[in-house]
Amino acid sequence: MSLTLTQRLERLKVRLQELEYWRARSSITITGWQFNGQSIALGDPWPHDKGPVCFSADVEVPSTWKLDDTRVFLDLGGESLVTFKASEGIEKSHGLDVFHREFPAPAARFTISSETVARAPFGVPVKKPHLEKADLFWLDRPVDDLWLLLRQIAETIEVIEGHDAVPHLVAAAEDALAALDWPSSTADYISRTAPAPMQQKIWQLPPLKHDPASLSDTQRDSVIAVYDTLVAALKSLRERFPPQGHVTLTGHAHIDLAWLWPYAETRRKNRRSFHTTMRLMERSQDFRFNQTTAHYYRQLEEDDPELLQAIIERSKIGQWEVLGGMWVEPDTNMPTGESLSRQILYGQRYFERVFGARHSVCWLPDCFGFSPALPQLLLQGGMTSFLTIKVNWSETNRFPTDLFWWEGLDGSRVLTHTFDNPVDGYNGVVRPDSIMNTWRNFRQKDTHDTTLFSVGHGDGGGGVTPEMVRREEQLRMFPVLPETRWGLVSDFFDAAHETASAKSLNVWRGEIYLELHRGTYTSQSVVKRLHRRAERDLITAETLASLDYLTGGVYPASLEESWRTVLKNEFHDILPGSSIAEVYRDAAEELEGIIETARTRREGRLTAIADRIDDGGNGVLLAINPTLQPMPLRFEGPQGPVAAARQLPPLSLNILSDNDMQPAGSVSGGERHLENDLLKVTLGDDGTIQSLVHKPSGRETMAGPGNQLMAYPMDKPRNWDAWDIEDDYAAHAESVDAVDDISLVETGPHRVAIRIARKWRHSRIVQTLSLMAGSPRLDIHTEIDWHDRRVLLRSETPVAIHHGKVTGECAYGVVERASHANTSWQQTAFEFPAHRFVDMSENGFGVALLNDAKYGYSARGNILGLSLLRAPIYPDPLADEGYQAFTYSIMPHEGPWHDTGVREEAELLNQPPLTLSVSGKVVCENQPLIVSGVPAALSALKCREDSEKDLVLRVYEPAGRRGVIAISPPDGFAVSTAVTLMEEPFEALVAEDALMPFEVKSWILEKK
Repeated sequence: MSLTLTQRLERLKVRLQELEYWRARSSITITGWQFNGQSIALGDPWPHDKGPVCFSADVEVPSTWKLDDTRVFLDLGGESLVTFKASEGIEKSHGLDVFHREFPAPAARFTISSETVARAPFGVPVKKPHLEKADLFWLDRPVDDLWLLLRQIAETIEVIEGHDAVPHLVAAAEDALAALDWPSSTADYISRTAPAPMQQKIWQLPPLKHDPASLSDTQRDSVIAVYDTLVAALKSLRERFPPQGHVTLTGHAHIDLAWLWPYAETRRKNRRSFHTTMRLMERSQDFRFNQTTAHYYRQLEEDDPELLQAIIERSKIGQWEVLGGMWVEPDTNMPTGESLSRQILYGQRYFERVFGARHSVCWLPDCFGFSPALPQLLLQGGMTSFLTIKVNWSETNRFPTDLFWWEGLDGSRVLTHTFDNPVDGYNGVVRPDSIMNTWRNFRQKDTHDTTLFSVGHGDGGGGVTPEMVRREEQLRMFPVLPETRWGLVSDFFDAAHETASAKSLNVWRGEIYLELHRGTYTSQSVVKRLHRRAERDLITAETLASLDYLTGGVYPASLEESWRTVLKNEFHDILPGSSIAEVYRDAAEELEGIIETARTRREGRLTAIADRIDDGGNGVLLAINPTLQPMPLRFEGPQGPVAAARQLPPLSLNILSDNDMQPAGSVSGGERHLENDLLKVTLGDDGTIQSLVHKPSGRETMAGPGNQLMAYPMDKPRNWDAWDIEDDYAAHAESVDAVDDISLVETGPHRVAIRIARKWRHSRIVQTLSLMAGSPRLDIHTEIDWHDRRVLLRSETPVAIHHGKVTGECAYGVVERASHANTSWQQTAFEFPAHRFVDMSENGFGVALLNDAKYGYSARGNILGLSLLRAPIYPDPLADEGYQAFTYSIMPHEGPWHDTGVREEAELLNQPPLTLSVSGKVVCENQPLIVSGVPAALSALKCREDSEKDLVLRVYEPAGRRGVIAISPPDGFAVSTAVTLMEEPFEALVAEDALMPFEVKSWILEKK
């Protein structure tokens, strides 16, 4: 009877399975275990699972076994770092997890000890951990090699179905199995195959031998001969059906800094995974592995300095590749431009100090979209290449290219690659289907003949396995499949750059928006607000200290350690809100600590500045503008609000009198009415804004009730609860319009305010709408006590604007988006990220929505929406439960947003003037550092790295303009030529004395 190729393949897969049960020539159970020093038997439950526990046992290898082929199999009931210590002084550590359970014996006698946690992959608790299994076995290496080779042949046949090579591969495998001299003794055979799934279904197995016989020498010789014959057949077929294309393998262990486990567990995961990788490198000189994240190496300095030194040595010979150039793999949607700059500055400097080199490749496989500020910053940090695969997660539109130039806001370009492995993404495995499908999905193969492919189990799975290394060795002989070799990521990009210099590649301009995970702009909003405050406070503390130094104070101390804490909490599963509750308890504590550190630094500098100012005047207030634009004197003082007409010059130190703090015009208010010289606000009985008139133009801003609070209890994503907002969330909406109380709570002269208290289901929302004298914006301070789950709360405002675009602030610039949904690309952006403001403008008039803590916006037609909170139940069942407070504002303006103070008001909302009450000081104004020319925004004014006297000034162009820029320092300082983020001269500077659209530029202020 003639079988089809499909039937023959099925038969082949069944027959090769029996080889697995002869992998062990012999085995013994390891006994005598201790649990934290107390005896425990195999199969017993752990006495407790609190914190890391220690298992230990002594092992002796039978004298008749070959040591090189002796293996230890362990399942201790959780993930572990296991260490084998031999009396000869040999000590080897390994990561133990579901993918790494077999380890080579280091010596004839050794002790096993472990650091074990009752966790499975992805932080899943092991509910009732037991000491499951511990065996010592003598590996029959020829059987193991043949078993793997036949599996790879079967896998290749499946993935190249229909290829002319398939019948030849099937025949070669069939001939190999037919040529085996295989045992058949009943008792031994039944005992060997008893673990097979088919046999485990039997009602009652017959008695089994404890140690069934292994292959005889003759039978083993047949295995060796069959293996050699099969290898020869593969090599012959490879000549007839040569490989098509090239795949560069890079070993990888994607370890989230925190996610479904707290950070303390990540430190253990790193050690486990890194020790596993070191053991693989000892066994294979060809194996290559990459690992990013300066923070991980920094923690190894404390946790395992010997391991770090071993990694450094492996990096010197090119086996362990350090990549990334950043402190962590951060979210890039929400951090400020300065935060992203510090990720690169501190990351690259750390790598250079510890490993002796900076890195040219930015590796961000798992982030949820990418800011258009990145290309420029990467280039300034020495990174010319960028890798991600997350663009392949978009659910609607397929990203159009795999190897391309990514062009940022300012026109800077980095060479970018993404690979599409449909099996395991960036946590790939070395297997014919993964390799072949990744190559098939590579769409630039007509331009460049190689794609990159990262392999290794992620998130504590230990990275690459010994089997993956052996698979690569065998696949070198295979026909048809792409030629697959371990390689360095940097070498891949070097070759890709050569291609890019000779051939035309696609260009993707601007933001890379991920059509997924839109809820991450809002989830865990309490920590998002703390992060916004912490990064802003560090920038301000540095600026204030530098201004103090420029006017005679002491040199600023570095805030790098504080910055590192902020950067750590920008990790792409912390700041986006997709981690467990324990992560956010830690993050809140750390960020609150940074805010307190910055406050202490700030207060100390304010006092120092005030002390140097002469007495003998009528000055009552020290007021400092820490920004690069004139700042209205509007702030919350000890005696209440101040909204004065006085403007503080950029980067200025001012002593003001009582006369300087007179109200900047009139304000008035009633139970439904607020008004100042610029705005007139009328509220309805439901607390919504019925009218908002911009008095200078006479324009009505509202096209319907504004600041409508809407609750969406259909915020129930199908896959990723904390991550996603589905496009049907609005199918069921409830207006939060029930008002418990509306009352006038403040009547001036500097501010008027109305408080509105509402209740929705089990939650309470109190909003205070206020106008300050002379202010162009209506502030809406919001306090929420939230006690409902799986609800999206939003503020929505229909504005009297007809335009097809909305502008939103991003790091170092803005992104323009469609406010309509003509195309599928526009339809998917129903929720998008922005920083401190979005603006919708006609020609000559517009409305901006500002905030001090939020990132998730929408703009459809003329409705501006701001997401206030979400309440997912996974992975934190109590996300945003309880109290939180923040402010957002509505600002109508006459003229373009960039000419009418929108960004400046957003800055003021987030960073008001720095003030200190004084007495009897001489009224004065001091502007020690003047930046003139094209309007620029301040990114940083800080101490220079590795200096005790110089400062760094970093600015950026925020609105897409260009022009001359000039810097005038105080006496005793000189301005250098422009420098990069790394505080080094530009190699190719376009215009020394100019600022181009969205350009980021830095200078050294050198102390003479």
